[in-house]
Amino acid sequence: MVSRLLWSVSTALSLIFALAASGCSSQFESGTSNPPEGAEPVALEQVASGLSFPVYLTAPDGDPRLFIVEKTGTIRIVKDGALLPAPFLDISALVSTGREQGLLGLAFHPQYAANGRLVVHYTDTAGHTRVSGYRASGDPDVADPASEASILETEQPFPNHNGGQVLFGPDGYLYIMLGDGGAADDPGGRGQSLADLLGSILRVEPLEAGGYAVPLDNPFVGTTGTRPEIWSYGLRNPWRVTFDPANGDLYIADVGQRRWEEVNVSTSDDGAGKGLNFGWNLMEGPDCFGEPCDPAGLELPVLSYGHDEGCSITGGYVYRGAAMPALQGHYFYADFCSGWVRSFRYENGSAADQSQWPTLAPGGEVTSFGRDAAGELYVMSADGVVFRIVPG
Repeated sequence: MVSRLLWSVSTALSLIFALAASGCSSQFESGTSNPPEGAEPVALEQVASGLSFPVYLTAPDGDPRLFIVEKTGTIRIVKDGALLPAPFLDISALVSTGREQGLLGLAFHPQYAANGRLVVHYTDTAGHTRVSGYRASGDPDVADPASEASILETEQPFPNHNGGQVLFGPDGYLYIMLGDGGAADDPGGRGQSLADLLGSILRVEPLEAGGYAVPLDNPFVGTTGTRPEIWSYGLRNPWRVTFDPANGDLYIADVGQRRWEEVNVSTSDDGAGKGLNFGWNLMEGPDCFGEPCDPAGLELPVLSYGHDEGCSITGGYVYRGAAMPALQGHYFYADFCSGWVRSFRYENGSAADQSQWPTLAPGGEVTSFGRDAAGELYVMSADGVVFRIVPG
């Protein structure tokens, strides 16, 4: 199978996944729909519609606005409950939108209110990855499209598995998520290569004028034959990564190929992913991939589910908002094809309180989750609708 994630330009650029048939079991009891004990009912509240394939939502610290990334190359704002007609940023002329390509990620600098700096992750018209900095203009609802400063560029051998997210971590550095470059089975062996940026999470310090510096405490700095930008590796296509704002733990949702979808967790006490190998393509989920393998030294997923339950994981967030106190500490995720939403609580190295939430399924393919400045969570669907998770 060439790709787990197939982007289609027809039918409003609908996202289509090819289901992989297998009779494998899952670490989640199929059909379970039991919210955590004591949890109040929850529901979805629509906050925006008519969007062009929303794939991410975020906000600067302390900012009540919502910034929604559209795959087609624009960033939209919801302000005072209304979707503004003019985009915050429109770089659609620079973006390739085929298959898994597009404008895929957005991160605001921790001091955005003072410096107006933001970072985007997109595939350019040649199909290669670009991570670029931009600045806000004199109008706070509009970024300056002429302010692009390239931070990082890397070639993509195939049009899928681009990763696409960018995050500023608790340490203030920029984390860049890159898939293995695509096709099937990772033919270039990039997931296990420390000499290649693909299949990895990078950690860099973006410079104001463009480019970046490598933090000296990155795990492979000074190691011959490695890329010092690499923070973690062994990933196939990380589709949404997050740090728990309460403790700095790192959660990675990695899209599988033949049998398994997975969530990996690395606590801040263990370095929040520093230098870790998450196994692809030696392993997929809890199993060896193809040939027998030695899992010693590899980080196994905390949770996996099989392709009898879905086809492609959509990672989310650990809830740390105030509206639903019983959900504090629960990590929410979804499956793109099946459309369900589930959660678990990370405890003592395992996934506790695994739950399914029928009232949070948006009725279509779940492209991404989002989190606002207050810590409340959002769910996005491929048909262009954004919902807030609210008490039911």
